Amino acid sequence: MRTHTLWTVALLGLLLWASCSQANDAEPKQEETQEDSSKETTEETSGEEEGETEEATKKEKTTEIEEENNVMVLHINNFARALSENQYLLVEFYAPWCGHCKSLEPIYAEVAGTLKEEGSALRLAKVEATGEPELTLEFDIQGFPVLKLFINGDRQKPIDYTGKRSKEGIIQWMKRRAGSGAPVLDSADSAAQFIESHNITVIGFFDELESEAVKVFKELAFNFGDTEFALSASPEVFQKYEVKANSVVLFKKFDEGRADFSLSEDGVLNPENLTTFIKQNSLELVIPFSQETAELIFKSGIQLHSLLFINSAVESQTALVDESRTIAKEFKGKMLFVVIDVAAALSNVLNYFGVSEKDAPTARLIDMETGKKFSIATGDLSINSLRQLCQDVADGTAKPYYRSEEIPEDWNKEPVKVLVGKNFESVALDPTKNVFVEFYAPWCGHCKELTPIWEQLGEKYSDRDDIIIAKMDATANEVESLTISGFPTLKYFPADGKEVVDYTGKRDLETMSQFLEDGGVLPKTESNEEEDEFDEEDVDTDDEEAAGSAEVPTNTTSKDEL
Repeated sequence: MRTHTLWTVALLGLLLWASCSQANDAEPKQEETQEDSSKETTEETSGEEEGETEEATKKEKTTEIEEENNVMVLHINNFARALSENQYLLVEFYAPWCGHCKSLEPIYAEVAGTLKEEGSALRLAKVEATGEPELTLEFDIQGFPVLKLFINGDRQKPIDYTGKRSKEGIIQWMKRRAGSGAPVLDSADSAAQFIESHNITVIGFFDELESEAVKVFKELAFNFGDTEFALSASPEVFQKYEVKANSVVLFKKFDEGRADFSLSEDGVLNPENLTTFIKQNSLELVIPFSQETAELIFKSGIQLHSLLFINSAVESQTALVDESRTIAKEFKGKMLFVVIDVAAALSNVLNYFGVSEKDAPTARLIDMETGKKFSIATGDLSINSLRQLCQDVADGTAKPYYRSEEIPEDWNKEPVKVLVGKNFESVALDPTKNVFVEFYAPWCGHCKELTPIWEQLGEKYSDRDDIIIAKMDATANEVESLTISGFPTLKYFPADGKEVVDYTGKRDLETMSQFLEDGGVLPKTESNEEEDEFDEEDVDTDDEEAAGSAEVPTNTTSKDEL
């Protein structure tokens, strides 16, 4: 898992900073694939009492369109009719066993009811994709849920849903798609009213409203569900806001009040550059951390984050936030500044950075590209020391820190030795020992399943002087030379400083014992086929927080589900 995902997980208040790698379970796991969904349905019906039919007679599919909670139920026979009768139709392709689909269901029904009550031309429908192979193939449905908007019956180029999976998000996205996306402001008064009505507004100032740059601007407006866009070609509006040439201006009710984006010399509007500009300038100079801002922080595209931990109940600490704005201005575009209240329910975020409530005020910096973290010693925090740390990190001269628990007094007492950051090198890198280490997370289900087997392995080799079985809580301890991205992770550190071996075999006593007997080499008969078995779980593709992304199988266990 990428480092930026780990920090995002922490930002969102999830459990720590990695995902739990799948164990080679004794029981077969169901894959979240479309092929297995049909098997699952058949298997469920096979358990009926003798004398009953294996499967209930399916209701005949006709061109009639039925509704469930104001959501049209579509299939291959009535799909075309639904498109022809509805100008704007949002269709959800779902699987009955999909967790995200189940979570979306009540929200989707609520949206459908609201739009129907309004008498809107916007309607919602759903397709059980696992039972409709023709539609699934036609629209290239790879995971669930997938939402597509069909306009004027066009089934050749449906629009993928890119908004949030909330009632407000879906309604706003659909209404924007049904409209122009960006209204035209033809007077100074209308522009002033528009800007005053919203916290953030993006206005495109163009001499000609039929240009290619305007087309790019309008298309971009469709994809920003939380930001209001508008256009103007009025000289009066240009003059009022002191705009001299074709450009885009972001107006905001905080910080400096506005930010200007100039088009290239040849008048071309680069959508990627404008997207980055909008995302970065929609954030405050010092961003209060919350569930709402977490997504914006992650999607800003800025890799360096400066985190100020304060107790909001202490006036002297809140004053640091205002003072840090000066530094935030100096590093704008290079580093994000986030303030985290240690008094809030954010224990997982605090744990991730090794910060406790009593440490406030303190600061941590993280480079999302490398995963390295940097800190200021407790008691040494000042505006000058924070500025210096930010500069050192930006210059690449700062020394990162690595967390470690204290070495337990009885770390060597049991057959499975307990490692922490402070004793890892002396034990795991001992040139006279072959050390097999489990990197685990206390909350990881697969780690818990492995525990009795790992203890048996420790017992088996407790009398061997040349082999050590050990474990380390990788959520509380870090090692400079290692990046642990999933749990449990098993690594073999051979004697004499030989290359470290990542263990990818079966996690049973026999296979792991053979691995050790062979000096860190997997048995020739070892097959990694089981690595392709998936847990039944719900994860989003692409961005972790991408609201419109599809659900696909994964070979990791998300912390959301533990």
